[in-house]
Amino acid sequence: MAVARRMSEAAYERFVLSGVEGTWELHDGVLVEKPGMSFRHGQIPVLLGHFLLSQLDPDAYDVVVELRVRRPAATVFVPDLMVVPKAYSEEIRDLPVLAIYSEPLPLVVEVWSPSTGDYDIDAKLPVYQQRGDLEIWCIYPYQRTLTSWQRQVDGSYRETVYHGGIVSPAALPGVEIDLERLFAT
Repeated sequence: MAVARRMSEAAYERFVLSGVEGTWELHDGVLVEKPGMSFRHGQIPVLLGHFLLSQLDPDAYDVVVELRVRRPAATVFVPDLMVVPKAYSEEIRDLPVLAIYSEPLPLVVEVWSPSTGDYDIDAKLPVYQQRGDLEIWCIYPYQRTLTSWQRQVDGSYRETVYHGGIVSPAALPGVEIDLERLFAT
């Protein structure tokens, strides 16, 4: 739900850190509450996070939910899951500040839900691509598919739709996600 209130990123950070209820994003300077999630929407990132954590070097990467990414022009999004190189968090790890990442990430994940519909693709995908995130996944739990956008050397993105099998994120060598296991629960 958009709030008819424009604000700077600094005001957004103060607002979120004030303890207000809900998950809030900033869309080009407009405060927006992230809608509630269906059960599957909440379950998929947890299970995917487990699969990723079991395969990634814990000294090199964090797998997080409920943290934020930014793009210039007062836009801050809360992806459902993201893989963050540890080095990106060094300066803020022990500070009571809002964690917002500006650097391109190896993997950003959104999970489709009836409450978010196509919003994640229409509004967020172009921003993730502008940020230069290396791979962006949209998981459709009810269709049991995963759409991946992988950044190419020329800055464009190649889209691939998976209907099952093993998916290997390009920027995370050696990681394999079995979609049958992801969707089995």
